[in-house]
Amino acid sequence: QVQLVESGGGLVQAGKSLRLTCAASELPWNMNVMGWFRQAPGKDREVVAVIKWGNGITYVADSVKGRFTISKDNAKNTVYLQMNNLKTEDTAVYYCALSTNFYNGGAPRLTDFGSWGQGTQVTVSS
Repeated sequence: QVQLVESGGGLVQAGKSLRLTCAASELPWNMNVMGWFRQAPGKDREVVAVIKWGNGITYVADSVKGRFTISKDNAKNTVYLQMNNLKTEDTAVYYCALSTNFYNGGAPRLTDFGSWGQGTQVTVSS
């Protein structure tokens, strides 16, 4: 079973930056997409950004576009989320996830992701 471990969360002031890291213990032969979701208190889990492993095509949610960037390091089985100009509304638990289902662009479905990390807390103070 794939294990995903997130790190890099913490408490930061609005306007500052954080970089989240997700390291996978292994990648399945048919892995397709890896990325980040978040869940704020009282809200549903939502996609933040994902990256297709094969060609590097990305999807970034409108709410964070221009501020967040997703990238990957194939050699390390690792995906990153660079978060700049953080806002208080970015406060959430951020989850790394992996999907082996077919994906060819657009907003991914939560149900397509079968492997999830434990999450890392990001708290943005005003």
